[in-house]
Amino acid sequence: MDTTDLNEELIKEMAGAGVLYGHKRTKTHPKMKPFIALTRNDIEMIDPEATISSLEKAIVVLNEKIKSGGLILIVGTIPPAKEAVLKFAEEFNFPFVINRWLGGTLTNFKVISNRGIQYQDLKSQKEKNELAKYTKKEQHRLSEKINKLSRNFEGLIKLGKVPDVLFVVDPEVHDTAVREAKRLKIPIVAILDSNDNPSQIDYPIFGNDHAKLSIDWIFARILEGLKKS
Repeated sequence: MDTTDLNEELIKEMAGAGVLYGHKRTKTHPKMKPFIALTRNDIEMIDPEATISSLEKAIVVLNEKIKSGGLILIVGTIPPAKEAVLKFAEEFNFPFVINRWLGGTLTNFKVISNRGIQYQDLKSQKEKNELAKYTKKEQHRLSEKINKLSRNFEGLIKLGKVPDVLFVVDPEVHDTAVREAKRLKIPIVAILDSNDNPSQIDYPIFGNDHAKLSIDWIFARILEGLKKS
């Protein structure tokens, strides 16, 4: 993908997917103003050149990390992002978070990792029917525990170490994850729009981060760019 591709057809495609739509003008973060093209019906419209340029930079970074064997943790717990995050994570066999960010996932990695190992052990026992040795009441309790742990740890099974990159959809929603990554100096790639602070993100991707069509479009472009690299 190249900025020379920024033609009328591409802009229409982006607009059709809602990629260029931010929030109301009153919610615009001051540091996002350079990336706003105009305001329409009180809604900020993101500059398409900023979107494409930022996408290119993010693709380069992600490609370098992937080719060097780096580990990327993809995070998107808002409903519109879950499908795209899961698809991207499965494509590259990366860990992901689509339900809830566990405080300390990065900064208290050892403890979170141990809880993940506990989940995998219980899950393995259930799959091998090893829980049959317990009473029905105990089996029920353990099954409930496994189901609860699954929501938080299934996506983290492949997180064998602190990630080399944190990739989030909507840094405002995932401010705890962003703070943890910054504390550990982990580079952050993020899809963000007009209400976010881009200075907190190493590699911002400017685009609508709260609509499914937009998020899907951005992830599709990233996948396309990575496959071409």
